[in-house]
Amino acid sequence: MKPRTLLIGVLLLSWLLHSQMSNAWVDYDRSVTVRTPPKQGQIDKAPFNFGEFTIVPRASFDIEARVLSRKSYLFGTEAKLSPVDFAMGWGPMSNYHVLKDLRISQNNRWYFYRYREAPIMPSEIIRNSANMHMIPADKYVKKKLMDVRRGRIVRIKGYLVNVRGPNGWHWNSSMTRTDSGNGSCEIIFVEDIEIQS
Repeated sequence: MKPRTLLIGVLLLSWLLHSQMSNAWVDYDRSVTVRTPPKQGQIDKAPFNFGEFTIVPRASFDIEARVLSRKSYLFGTEAKLSPVDFAMGWGPMSNYHVLKDLRISQNNRWYFYRYREAPIMPSEIIRNSANMHMIPADKYVKKKLMDVRRGRIVRIKGYLVNVRGPNGWHWNSSMTRTDSGNGSCEIIFVEDIEIQS
């Protein structure tokens, strides 16, 4: 085996192991529920260049929520912008007694949940959780995002954005917390993140 191929294999294996460990539940205070829903506000902020992409801010965004799952991405156009997605929950979807009866996973930029008996109405699951694509504003924010573990409560501030790229490529954020299915994920340009617990 060529040294370059071996090195790439080792790096990929290291990344996969780190990704798996980061998505293992941490021990957390089971009495804590995030009471405040995400805050979205009107803005007047011009589009700006971000590498080969144009970021189009749509709204200010401030969310405190529990990380229900996290998934890192290395490949694809989206990964050039967003190295990690968080499935996030607030209200009942941050509460241990609800979450213990749900199986939560992510794949291909989607968030999935399963249950034997729904601990709350499915409409409440949708209203109080979402898959969110994280675009770090800089290397410092990226490092903090990549250090977040499943189960932590985080506070994230930034913007909901649409993105335009080369050859007509585009990626649009959801603007509501009540949608599901295709186009329902939030795309957040993250300016600040605080790991609260």
